[in-house]
Amino acid sequence: MPSLPKTLTAAMADTVEQVETAIDILLPRSSMAEAKLYEAMRYGCLGGGKRLRPFLVMESARLFGVSPACALRVAAAVEFVHCYSLIHDDLPAMDDASLRRGRPTVHRQFDEATAILAGDALLTAAFEVMTDPETHEDPRVRCALVSALAKASGPRGMVGGQMLDLIAETQALDIGAITRLQRMKTGELIAFAATAGAILGRASPPQFHALQAYAHDLGLAFQIADDLLDVEGTEAETGKSVGRDKPAGKATFVSILGLERARDQAGRLADQATRHLEIFEGRASMLQAVARFVVDRRS
Repeated sequence: MPSLPKTLTAAMADTVEQVETAIDILLPRSSMAEAKLYEAMRYGCLGGGKRLRPFLVMESARLFGVSPACALRVAAAVEFVHCYSLIHDDLPAMDDASLRRGRPTVHRQFDEATAILAGDALLTAAFEVMTDPETHEDPRVRCALVSALAKASGPRGMVGGQMLDLIAETQALDIGAITRLQRMKTGELIAFAATAGAILGRASPPQFHALQAYAHDLGLAFQIADDLLDVEGTEAETGKSVGRDKPAGKATFVSILGLERARDQAGRLADQATRHLEIFEGRASMLQAVARFVVDRRS
């Protein structure tokens, strides 16, 4: 198994490059009448980004000696789902955002109907990639991946969380409800990414559960940091519209806990996340470093 990169920055940059190449291959340009759809899909996927979820896939797979080529296909698939969610979340009927990753959102760059179709196509393309034998030779492993991704992205996961997010604009939610909302909307897809390597590598139950617990705390820390950035960040830093939650009347970790308590809670969650990985005896150092990265990031 290759040695870990020296720094988290180098490791994440390497993953970004690999994932961009994989997406470019998996989403080729088209000369057919529907070429505009492919253009919008590529625009929504290839416009930069931290590629945090693909990084979690690649690093969790590394723990179990999974082929990088197989892990990369899963990494690209989870990024398809993530990018689909961003495209739809930015739509006028949802957050009505005009900026994403420093560029116009997909519906602003193209049109609303094309953005909807691009999101639909990315979601279904993710499962096409996952079911291909190139992703794993064992059909039982492929089925486990598909099942886990479907649960993470569907009504009991990301989409259900998005519904709760819309409800939060008109109904007061307490800290328990906000935590559940964010666990579903953001945390479940992060949890899939962090445990995908364990599924690919047929990990033992204790190893799988350690990654699952890590991802649970990481996902909440990530969302608290996002809430903080919406209050304290700028569009230049984040590459997306900020300051939207308060005018929308949306309950967030920051609105309930306040800035300092929210920041402290994010730090505690990050520390807790790293402790879950002690079972790997130092081999998960990059994943541990990510926990601090999601709290300290400015984008």
